[in-house]
Amino acid sequence: QVQLVESGGGLVQAGGSLRLSCAASGRTVSTYSMGWFRQAPGKEREFAAAISWINGRTYYADSAAGRFTISKDNAKNTLYLQMNSLKPEDTAVYYCAAQRRPTATMNDHEYDYWGQGTQVTVSS
Repeated sequence: QVQLVESGGGLVQAGGSLRLSCAASGRTVSTYSMGWFRQAPGKEREFAAAISWINGRTYYADSAAGRFTISKDNAKNTLYLQMNSLKPEDTAVYYCAAQRRPTATMNDHEYDYWGQGTQVTVSS
């Protein structure tokens, strides 16, 4: 079992930055691909970014590309999401997730473990 705990969310003005962290415990996630998803009020959960453990390749939603950067520190068993140039439409609960696949996917149904989420609110 893998336990995931997100942190780093908060309130930020448009154009600002936040760095989310996802600390894993229970098992090393060095051989897990991991991702970030988000869910805005009244909307379905959507993919934001993911990273494959086999080669470190990263994937981004169109809305995140160029502004968000996903990274993974296996020594710290921690996943990060650096978010820059934040917009009000980025407001959501952000979840990290892990999957037992060498190559990350963008489908939330294919992830095995989830954190409880951290709220990100971007004011205009």
